[in-house]
Amino acid sequence: MTTSKSNTVSLSAKEWVSGDRDLMKTLMKEALQEVLEGEMTEFLGAAPSERSETRSGYRAGYYHRGLVTRIGKLELRVPRDRSGEFSTALFERYARSEKALVAALAEMYVQGVSTRKVKAITEELCGHSFSASAISAINKSLDEALERFASRQLEEAYPYVILDARYEKVREDGVIRSMAVQIAIGINWEGQRQVLAVETANRESQSSWKDFLLRLKERGLTGVEFVVSDDHAGLKKAISEVLCEAAWQRCYVHFLRNALDYLPRKADDDCLQELRWIYDRRDLQEANRDLAAWITKWQGKYPKLVDWVESNIGETLSFYRLPRAHHKHLKSTHMLERLNEEIKRRTRVVRIFPNTESCLRLIRALCVETHETWLEDNRYLNMALLAEQKKELLRLAA
Repeated sequence: MTTSKSNTVSLSAKEWVSGDRDLMKTLMKEALQEVLEGEMTEFLGAAPSERSETRSGYRAGYYHRGLVTRIGKLELRVPRDRSGEFSTALFERYARSEKALVAALAEMYVQGVSTRKVKAITEELCGHSFSASAISAINKSLDEALERFASRQLEEAYPYVILDARYEKVREDGVIRSMAVQIAIGINWEGQRQVLAVETANRESQSSWKDFLLRLKERGLTGVEFVVSDDHAGLKKAISEVLCEAAWQRCYVHFLRNALDYLPRKADDDCLQELRWIYDRRDLQEANRDLAAWITKWQGKYPKLVDWVESNIGETLSFYRLPRAHHKHLKSTHMLERLNEEIKRRTRVVRIFPNTESCLRLIRALCVETHETWLEDNRYLNMALLAEQKKELLRLAA
């Protein structure tokens, strides 16, 4: 009885919170206010009224500033310091992607392809209706900033590159089409992740991926040693042509999904689970021993699957040439797929973009947000391990 009552109370609370927009605005405002206070404390080296040898200045009150979010406009109190040197990146970073989302919704409304719901959302976000000129003004400032990001020169080497694409619905000439959004992530020698490029294409093809990679090289992409992607034929060929010096890793997660095509629908044994375990081995020799045992065990029951695996699994084992600590991060496109999931969470609010520019604008804004967060994080990978491994290989080859 106690468990049942607890579950009922919890469910009611969740329903109450999700249905109370004013409460959500209050909670979000409090959270963002804490972020601002924390930034000021870090900037000054001391909390309010705290005596500290690390203090580098003093607070000087607040000023008010509004922040537009998808749950309404929030009025925040931004702290000031006496010297006037404190500044926060919260507004610029958060507002960039929010403006892109609002602009996409507003364009739908102005072009007459939306619903009353879109009109209500945009009016609640900004407190007024939109005209074509208002949208144009919003987009102009966004596009200038996003274009600088998209065309920036890449001034360092990126030994690791991950490539993938997702699809969004876009209205063109009155027809709804699926538009490919191509994304590249790189990891530099400092071990930091960065979003290198975000582009749209009518479809994934060898030519569209080749153009995408050539533009990256024109912007300065160098030092690529290892590329991770799925097994898309056009992408695979483009990598071999443009990044021919790099080893290619076929995403093992996609590979295991493809393996389902060679199994009966009712197969419920451990065949695929045992195949997946091969990717957890310490090195390639151990993986090959397990693979040989797997082939012997399942050849009789699933000959088509085993033949397909024998012919293709080598493409998924390239990651074993990397330092072991890097295996889990680079044997699949998971890192990029997590970014794609965040993009999906935001773009599904729009559902069908009014044009290609609107689609690219929102996704680039979201990627810039992620890119900046990654740059502030501690290093994602210890690249000294790769450097040491390369030195050892050169020593052995000498």
